[in-house]
Amino acid sequence: MAKEPARVLVTGAAGQIGYALVPMIARGVMLGPDQPVILHMLDIPPAAEALNGVKMELVDAAFPLLKGVVATTDVVEACTGVNIAVMVGGFPRKEGMERKDVMSKNVSIYKSQASALEKHAAANCKVLVVANPANTNALILKEFAPSIPEKNITCLTRLDHNRALGQISERLNVQVSDVKNVIIWGNHSSTQYPDVNHATVKTPAGEKPVRELVKDDAWLNAEFITTVQQRGAAIIKARKLSSALSAASSACDHIHDWVLGTPEGTWVSMGVYSDGSYNVPAGLIYSFPVTCQNGEWKIVQAFMDDYNCFMASFCDSGLSIDEFSRKKLDLTADELSEEKALAYSCLT
Repeated sequence: MAKEPARVLVTGAAGQIGYALVPMIARGVMLGPDQPVILHMLDIPPAAEALNGVKMELVDAAFPLLKGVVATTDVVEACTGVNIAVMVGGFPRKEGMERKDVMSKNVSIYKSQASALEKHAAANCKVLVVANPANTNALILKEFAPSIPEKNITCLTRLDHNRALGQISERLNVQVSDVKNVIIWGNHSSTQYPDVNHATVKTPAGEKPVRELVKDDAWLNAEFITTVQQRGAAIIKARKLSSALSAASSACDHIHDWVLGTPEGTWVSMGVYSDGSYNVPAGLIYSFPVTCQNGEWKIVQAFMDDYNCFMASFCDSGLSIDEFSRKKLDLTADELSEEKALAYSCLT
């Protein structure tokens, strides 16, 4: 029996990321080759003509899985009945703008869109925030969509996760599919911490730790981290435009694994609502390693002593955090706490 179409919202759909993302969704990259979709595309009124052009291209591409397209500048129409919302639209920081000015603009945008999702989205709608500051935009969205469960509001750090996989793949001259379990901790910003301490590579002799194969802790603790942290800026410098193709692909990866599950023994990075794991302050949207099953994510939990691990049913993986990593986790958490305070000051 054919599946019912899933309604997928993309905001900022006439922009670069949206233009790259919507054909991926329509082709089944996000939800699988047997899941029909109805695309809801939202953009601002000045982009209405461009948005209609994107709709025409989707029709012209004749995607078999695409069962309908809603292209609109009306937020209520865009949000009505959606099962998945990918929030790409936001207000970018422009030259001469203060952080609070940018935050205030995005608070206004995400307050409006959250209210529409709250009232009109389908039950159990899953939300992915892509627009920066992604973690804090997701937090604001959560504030104004209280009926959407906190577990259903996430932000994109899969792009950083995939960048880290790519850097290790290139360094070791191996297939990127053979590298797994890197971690992006914290904020989708230059304070994020790309962590390879638990990452492995598939070799003819079995899985081997990344650190053992790279044999260069100085590179892993410095250049590798800064390369991943600053990759977006490097791409802007190279192409004079921000990441679009890779961001769209990573958004598909994020939703795909969330809905369809992560492979056994593999975790991915997602910005999710902190429950205090790893001593990260509760109430932040923070990137953790997660596994996904049956449409639910679960933070890969930290190592505890044998007694506490026996008592705590969620302790199932034994990740350890060394002193170097602890400082990195705390640094990015501090930045997110500052962003949260700034965003909430814009609400008053």
